[in-house]
Order: sequence, then C-alpha cells, then structure tokens
Amino acid sequence: MIFKWATFVKLEELIRIKNLRKTYQIGEETINALKDVSLTIYKNEYVALMGPSGSGKSTLMNMLGCLDSPSSGEYILNNLSVAKMSDNQLAEVRNKQIGFVFQTFNLLPRATTLENVALPLIYAGFAKAERDKKASAVLDSVGLSNRMSHRPNELSGGQRQRVAIARALVNDPAIILADEPTGNLDSKTSVEIMGLFEEIHKKGNTVILVTHEEDIALHAHRIVRLKDGLVESDTVNQKITTYKNRMEVFDKM
Repeated sequence: MIFKWATFVKLEELIRIKNLRKTYQIGEETINALKDVSLTIYKNEYVALMGPSGSGKSTLMNMLGCLDSPSSGEYILNNLSVAKMSDNQLAEVRNKQIGFVFQTFNLLPRATTLENVALPLIYAGFAKAERDKKASAVLDSVGLSNRMSHRPNELSGGQRQRVAIARALVNDPAIILADEPTGNLDSKTSVEIMGLFEEIHKKGNTVILVTHEEDIALHAHRIVRLKDGLVESDTVNQKITTYKNRMEVFDKM
C-alpha cells in the first residue's frame, strides 16, 4: 500500500526524486548502486529507508543529503532542482536545511559538548553569544544541560549521540537525516534515542532514518525498502500509523 490517503489529504511535498541513478566505476567494473529510484517525501513525514548491505540505501542517503550527485535523474528539494545548484548553494542547503546524525557521532574530540553543538552556527555566521544561547537551548531539549562543558570521551555512547542530534537540530533544519543512528548503541540506549527521534518528529521535523535493522525501522511511520538499487516496497507502518492519526498530523500543517 503506497499512501492511498495521500490522494485526499493535503500534503506538502518536500522531496521528489525521479529516475535517480548512480553508477561507480571500479577498474573495469561498473557498479550500479542506484538503478532507477523514484520517491516523494512530504513535510513532517517520518520515513525509514531499509535494506541489506549493497541495497543502495546509503547511496540514496548521500543523494538526499546533497553529499553526492546522481549519475542521472532528477532531485527536487523544496521546489528547487538540486542539479542546478552551485557548490556554495549545496553547502548552504547542507548547513541550513538538513541536520545530519551519523552512526559514529562525528564529534570533535577536543571540543566541549557546547562547542560541538554550536559548530554549524559558526558556518551560518552567528556571533558567539548567539551560538552559545542556541546551542544551550537545544542541549537542554535533549536532556544534556548538565553536560555542556564535557568532552566526548567523558560521555556515554547515548550521550554522544544526543550531542550529535542536538548539533543536527541547532540550525532548525527542515530535514533530520539519520544514518544508522543506533548502530553503536546497546538495546536500551537505542530505544531511548529512537524515542528522541519520535519527539523531534512530533515537533514538526521531517525525519529520514537509514537502517538495516527491522526493529529500528519499525519506529518510523513509513518504510521504504530497497533491494539491488531499486525500491522494493513503500508502505505505511500499520503498527504505528492509522488513517486517523495521519489526518491529525496533516490537519496541523
């Protein structure tokens, strides 16, 4: 079932990709990472991209995050063609419209929690006082107001991932793009982090989660499964999402 309710619930399109292809040349071998992928994601959706290793999900994530360019096809983000953007425009999109959360946290080891979270605001041109104010507020929202002066090696894995999530949120992006965000965490901490993503989604962010773990994908409201560079299925997660609560979400938009 592919969003039958979308025909009569007004949705605001955020991402549209059409016939996206990505090939890599390794020696004499051509790797077709994405073969022909078309997908639409709407504002305030919570989508999981699933698939085994080699399915194309990480390549698709790189395309959605403007970290890589497709070999062919179309990517429209907020009604703008990504293919027509300059390098500077792409950098601005990555910094202001997309918040990235990675499996390995990607924190600066010698920087404090507050400094790590404030980092995107430096590139956005904020003064230090404003950076510290915004970073402090978002750290408080993820439950780390008492860890602002700590460095990554003084934090648990779950706390480091909360710092990474706070950093992703600090610029008020439209999209949170999370790549295997629980891959380095134990089961209990994974559940806590996924609960945090649900809270982020409820506040209005579009969340796109990349995972190969079924139990993690089931936290999302829509699951897109990839296989061999193609979309194998695109379904509503019936365990979470009903027509009634989807209506409630989009009535608020």
